[in-house]
Amino acid sequence: MEDTTKLNTSKLGTQQYWDDFYAVEKSNFEENPQDTGECWFDDSNAEEKMVDFMLDHLGQFCIDKNSSMIDLGTGNGHLLFQLHEEGFGGKMVGVDYSFKSVEFAQEILKTQYQDSDNFEFSAADIFDPNWQPPKFDVVLDKGTLDAIALSGLKMANGESIVQAYPEVIEKLTKKDSVFLITSCNFTEAELKQIIESESLQLWQSIKYPAFRFGGQEGSTICSLAFVKK
Repeated sequence: MEDTTKLNTSKLGTQQYWDDFYAVEKSNFEENPQDTGECWFDDSNAEEKMVDFMLDHLGQFCIDKNSSMIDLGTGNGHLLFQLHEEGFGGKMVGVDYSFKSVEFAQEILKTQYQDSDNFEFSAADIFDPNWQPPKFDVVLDKGTLDAIALSGLKMANGESIVQAYPEVIEKLTKKDSVFLITSCNFTEAELKQIIESESLQLWQSIKYPAFRFGGQEGSTICSLAFVKK
């Protein structure tokens, strides 16, 4: 059977692309502090739906207002900032392999959220075996697996970087931790194929407007929540 989870490579999967992108975003912000950069999947209201999902499932598994969270591929930190504005006050960590994105998120934090000490932004290679983070109540991914898949990179053992991704989630989660991911490159079935294991089980999906084409129904985006058993 054909592996539909394999994507063609693209410059969007390179660190240089994101360093250049966030250098421009940071420069724009310095000229206009109201310009906090692009909100990915804004046309689908994905970020709002992810935040609403968290609010709607308070008290379930490890989700509460004091949950510790890590945002993989945090970019400008927008998702974490939105969760903070909705009253989530636990430890919020944003990691990205683009140093420029981390600098940008730190600049936004310093100028707009200077009274908040629960944020931490840092550059990290999440596939580096020497990266040993703590475990979190909630792990977030908004488009990061999409970008990772476009890199075409492989691990030292020959495993694709997409195949290695669930191992990262395993490292970051404990019993009842929730992994919430949004993708525009993978279908729900493909995300389930990539992520689900004996210990990471599909829990919920977020509904988006569907379209019909050629007798098939689908969506341009999907968000799934997995729970660590």
